[in-house]
Amino acid sequence: MFDPKAEAMSRDERAALQRHRLWGLIDRLLAAGGVQGERLREAGVERGADVTLADLPRLPFTTKQDLWDAYPFGMLAVPRDQIAAVHGSSGTRGRPTLVAYTRADLELWAAMCARSLACAGAGPGSLVHNAYGYGLFTGGLGIHQGAVALGATVVPMSGGMTERQVRMIADLRPDILTCTPAYALRLGEAAAEAGVDVSSLRAGVFGAEPWSEEMRAAIENVLPLKAVDIYGLSEVIGPGVATECLEQNGLHVNEDHFIVETIDPETGEPCPEGRPGELVFTTPTKQALPLLRYRTGDVASLTHGDCDCGRTLVRMSKVMGRVDDMLVIRGVNVFPSEVERVLLGSGLVGPHYQLVVDRRGPQVRLIVACEPLDGGGEAPAELARRLRAEIGVTAEVRALPAGTVPRVEVGKAVRVVSWESGEPPIPGLDRPVAAG
Repeated sequence: MFDPKAEAMSRDERAALQRHRLWGLIDRLLAAGGVQGERLREAGVERGADVTLADLPRLPFTTKQDLWDAYPFGMLAVPRDQIAAVHGSSGTRGRPTLVAYTRADLELWAAMCARSLACAGAGPGSLVHNAYGYGLFTGGLGIHQGAVALGATVVPMSGGMTERQVRMIADLRPDILTCTPAYALRLGEAAAEAGVDVSSLRAGVFGAEPWSEEMRAAIENVLPLKAVDIYGLSEVIGPGVATECLEQNGLHVNEDHFIVETIDPETGEPCPEGRPGELVFTTPTKQALPLLRYRTGDVASLTHGDCDCGRTLVRMSKVMGRVDDMLVIRGVNVFPSEVERVLLGSGLVGPHYQLVVDRRGPQVRLIVACEPLDGGGEAPAELARRLRAEIGVTAEVRALPAGTVPRVEVGKAVRVVSWESGEPPIPGLDRPVAAG
């Protein structure tokens, strides 16, 4: 439920709370030693009380490489016997990044996920259909424990088994759906194909992959709900770091537990309000693996200002993409989410697409595989023109038959694939194209 003491503080009240919690974090890191404590001393910091929030930009960063170098437990700030659970990243970029939790960390995580569900209108008595994957990945268990903490009923479906998922939605009539946005699309289509009534749904909490406003419209077109975004990452705590409310005008960052900054990813300097930059988080209340100025690699912007829902938390935009996700096509930098915005906003294609980076020749090409609503026609040429005009990228658009682009059943959507040699990653990519 909405917590006015935590989510509706004045900026001065919240800054005072953050400052005191930051002092405690710095003292703990200095006492624990390790890479973060050593870097603080190298920066001239001897105690937390010497630091203000304005000093954050001069403090050292922490990176995923630090976590990898200390794998698996080298960055713990508590004794090993206080660890209650271990989770980690999905490993989509290689090996997973392991993160440890104390009992208090798990309670904090549950409280943050309960806040997220409350942002979507859930409360005691709600029924949450949870189709995030369970296991090492934080999505399923995070939302599960948040629903329990909120006093809701949770249906722990996990991912996959789409036909069974649809049947459970029809039979149990949940009001809240939680899963990735790509899987929400799949569930909506499957429900329509089966002629199943899913009208009980009121809101969906979708995250774990970047998605655009155009994807929101596509989801709300196939499911009778309001689609809200949730953000989190294992290293910071998991889902529950930030969530949209039903106003759908930005994700409220839980600043009492996560101090957020945006920086220029190349220089490391702070970004002004409203300008996209790399998200950096400090976790002053985590125990097992607290992080100081953790560089997430995710790109978004921050905006201050009260929301009509009553929350005064800073709001972050939808994640545009990752610093290392940016595609460079013939000298043009573009995030996959920018291509999604053009495709889905055109009204010419369905919501399923895949970007193929063709590296077989001397010059990298971008192939956009999509499913035109009219079965082909002028859509490829028109989309190639719009991609060039709106985001400056030259692409080859392939019109594929409905159902050809891979659907998501488990895990995150794979929006970008590489074609190095041999057969195309999607059948039909050797057909004639419309070049932009």
